Amino acid sequence: MIKKGIILAGGNGTRMSPLTKAVNKQLLPLYDKPLIFYSLSILMLSKIKDVLIIVNKGQLEQYKKVLPNGKNLGMNISYKEQEKPNGLPEAFLIGEDFIKNDNVALILGDNFFYAQNLTSILIEATKLNKGSQVILHKVNKPELYGVATIRKKKIVSIREKPKKFISDKAITGLYFFDNKVIKYSKKLKKSKRNEFEITDLLKKYNKQNKLKYKELGRGAVWLDTGSIEDFHNASSFVSTIENRQGIKIACLEEIALNNNWISKKEIKTSIKFYGKCDYSNYLKSFL
Repeated sequence: MIKKGIILAGGNGTRMSPLTKAVNKQLLPLYDKPLIFYSLSILMLSKIKDVLIIVNKGQLEQYKKVLPNGKNLGMNISYKEQEKPNGLPEAFLIGEDFIKNDNVALILGDNFFYAQNLTSILIEATKLNKGSQVILHKVNKPELYGVATIRKKKIVSIREKPKKFISDKAITGLYFFDNKVIKYSKKLKKSKRNEFEITDLLKKYNKQNKLKYKELGRGAVWLDTGSIEDFHNASSFVSTIENRQGIKIACLEEIALNNNWISKKEIKTSIKFYGKCDYSNYLKSFL
């Protein structure tokens, strides 16, 4: 079982400069909430209560103003700073003391997921005991992503941003690993980009036939909000859904309440914390 999760919320956010010169990308507003709320909500929907957020050096206090320690959500949220971005697998080295002997999920802080059957996919993924599992999603421009080639319901190859078409199944920024991920990450060598590559880590698991996958179906939404255009598209999507349906995507307190992690007392505390705003008004509906 997977009971711990890491959100990798560092990075330079250069594609969104100058917005990211003063504020970390994951703290920018995706419609009505900080982007970090959306990745945290995915771990919460996975029933993961113990979360480590890895942030850039010098930005820790900014995050703690929004997500202090998780007690208001019935969770345990801790932080670690990253000196500089060295690739996704570095998260397991920074978080080694946090992971200890447990299995772990990793989500990128700038990834957005939305699907009708998403919760059931996530819960199933957390049942992982050995090996690794990735979430795949069909994309129109696979040359922009790491992709997996599937044959007979097995991943036969993984390529990072292939110049020639080999598959349209993109590997999303949500991963599930057993405890061997720490040992494997320590053995990785840096690529030509001078980074540790997540695809190299996945290949180690796949070589041993221990890499599984779940695929988001038609109608599901996965967006990498790495550029201004992608960020805007995701924000517009959230706005459309919320205003049409009267719900809030990634309302952390709502998920925590549905998980029976908090009571209405904590909802009242959160309302005071956020102050007079639409988010607080939405929380009032649960009272």
